[in-house]
Amino acid sequence: MMRTMSLLFSLALLAPAAAWAQTDAARGEKVYVAQKCATCHSIAGKGNQKGPLDEVGSKLSADEIRQWIVDAPAMTAKTKAVRKPPMRAYANIAKDDLEALVVYVQSLKKK
Repeated sequence: MMRTMSLLFSLALLAPAAAWAQTDAARGEKVYVAQKCATCHSIAGKGNQKGPLDEVGSKLSADEIRQWIVDAPAMTAKTKAVRKPPMRAYANIAKDDLEALVVYVQSLKKK
């Protein structure tokens, strides 16, 4: 009985976090559109096909995605990426927008 109550309590605590992540992902999608990321990237076949992001959430951690956004030249050097033109840094993106964008891109996983 006690174990069941503990499990239910734990699930109740996780539910708001899951809802928050969904809300943040929706906001991140809006940031993706506002920043015109589809000029260089595509998701689900929409945007520039040379830079697909469709499974990037399965390949990169949130921190790696964040680093690609704020310091793409350093990540390009670190990963020896060869895509032309190279991604530019978005170092001045608002922190809340950045975090929402990271959550959104992180949600792009294999189905």
